[in-house]
Amino acid sequence: MTRTTADVTSDTESDGASAVDLAIDAFRHGEPVLVHDAADREGETDIIYPADAVDAGAVVHMRADAGGLICAAVSHDVAETIELPFLEDELDHPAAADHELGYDDRSSFSLPVNHRETFTGITDDDRALTIRRLAAVAAQAGAGDYDAEDFATDFRTPGHVHVLRGAPRLLSNRRGHTELGLALAEAAGLPPAVVVCEMLDQETGGARTPAAAREYARRNDFVYVEGAALIDRLG
Repeated sequence: MTRTTADVTSDTESDGASAVDLAIDAFRHGEPVLVHDAADREGETDIIYPADAVDAGAVVHMRADAGGLICAAVSHDVAETIELPFLEDELDHPAAADHELGYDDRSSFSLPVNHRETFTGITDDDRALTIRRLAAVAAQAGAGDYDAEDFATDFRTPGHVHVLRGAPRLLSNRRGHTELGLALAEAAGLPPAVVVCEMLDQETGGARTPAAAREYARRNDFVYVEGAALIDRLG
């Protein structure tokens, strides 16, 4: 499928099955997609990239145009294979107890990591390298060719790329941006690793509204899709 500006403008404003098709096609070609989860959940729109397509320019795009936390999400199976824990289970501190999230049952955060070939880990080049190597890990772990010891050889923690764990059955278990992005990757035939970053409003500091995110997508020829449309199609 070849997308045109007219296609993107029309379908980012319709949120139907055609928008889902465009989102899958964009992902397949390494392009970012804007995904709004739901008004009764976080109520946020994230820029989501396939992890294996992230270069320094993509990191610049996310930190400059989105402004939220840049996180890499991997599937439940990959996390289990390389023994990535939930971060809250590893923290022995009173602040890690009694989590009460207004939007979900638990946080998806696992370990923050840097690839060992990075320097500080925070530069655009360093974060892009860590993210791409996480995508390679997801592909290898899915094939049974990579384990926790291999991961420890390649990555260190703490680091500057926060890793998220996807729910075991993705959208059947949880409907966050982690799962929405991983479902897109699965539909596009890509490794189970994506990057998510919340879009913030530069004036208010709050989440960018769906209307503002749609307009941004229209101006920049990106696909915008509602989480409900992805759930209806891919859930």
